[in-house]
Amino acid sequence: MSPYFVNRLGLRQNRGHMPTPIELFDYELPPELIAQHSVEPRDHSRLMLLDRESGVTQEKQFFGIIDELHEGDVLVMNNTKVFRARLRGSVGEHELEVFLLRPRGDAWDVLVRPGRRVSVGDTMKIGDVSGEVVSKSDVMSVQFDLSDQQLIDYANAHGEIPIPPYVSEVPDSIEKYQTVYAEQTGSVAAPTAGFHFTEELLEKIRAKGVSIEYVTLHVGIGTFRPVKTDTLEEHKMHAEYVTIAPEVAQRINATKREGRRVIAVGTTTVRTLEGVAADHEWSLPAEGFSGDVNLFITPGFTFNVIDALITNFHLPKSTLLVLVSAFAGREHVLSAYDQAVQGEFRFFSFGDAMFIR
Repeated sequence: MSPYFVNRLGLRQNRGHMPTPIELFDYELPPELIAQHSVEPRDHSRLMLLDRESGVTQEKQFFGIIDELHEGDVLVMNNTKVFRARLRGSVGEHELEVFLLRPRGDAWDVLVRPGRRVSVGDTMKIGDVSGEVVSKSDVMSVQFDLSDQQLIDYANAHGEIPIPPYVSEVPDSIEKYQTVYAEQTGSVAAPTAGFHFTEELLEKIRAKGVSIEYVTLHVGIGTFRPVKTDTLEEHKMHAEYVTIAPEVAQRINATKREGRRVIAVGTTTVRTLEGVAADHEWSLPAEGFSGDVNLFITPGFTFNVIDALITNFHLPKSTLLVLVSAFAGREHVLSAYDQAVQGEFRFFSFGDAMFIR
């Protein structure tokens, strides 16, 4: 019998495992350490190296990560692209903030504030666009009178950059909230670990014999929704849409067979690779994959694809901090975060980076 089972919330956990309090993943952060914009050039951010076996840390600037990469390594990056998902709308006389999440069938998942003003059957107006509310829970389902691509085009023309609530300085260009390799439009938040890479740094990495592969996870509510439950096991992980091309899956599988390292850039890449592998006997399907993934990675999870991780410093009590703790050990991670606070590293989306190896 496997030592693991998947519980009713989709968590892969040890048999006999007791509920895990979310308070175990809390830490104190002075507000002034929350970064409001990326450093320039982006690869001049600070980088903390964390050995996940010993917990030992080192520091350098991010462009020095090239010295930590080896010929034959494979960097896997999420090439999703953010669109202007935050819009202003109304139902009747009531003004609304409408946050587009993702298309699902012939409707869109949408967050609406204030949601109490909206009922099933209402017609929502966003400028010249109309939408009927077809269902309502924590996420509403709305059928718009535009195709998915037309709605994204409209949002990019009239919407606002969907920056996180802890960022007060709205970028003057959406390109400042994109990775340099963003290509596949569909995210409502950026895969921010990739912010640290410049075109010049990527060229140097390739010249060293490191391969770069791209997968896609369109960042949605599964990534940024906070944990509001007392335990990890009670948290509902929302699904996000991912794509792995067949040739990419095959090259990553070959990397694993040959004993070379697969290095994930960002937690969204981790969830893409490990989530797809978890549904396919713990390796990537040679035919590739397109579909939803909602794996909640918690301590006790066995990582089957990634060997190292480049990531940012995450919010207290977040699913992202839980994922990083599952990879490197909660004690090691919280100790490293304490060192980062003491060393005045910059935190969250526009902040500094960690390389966990």
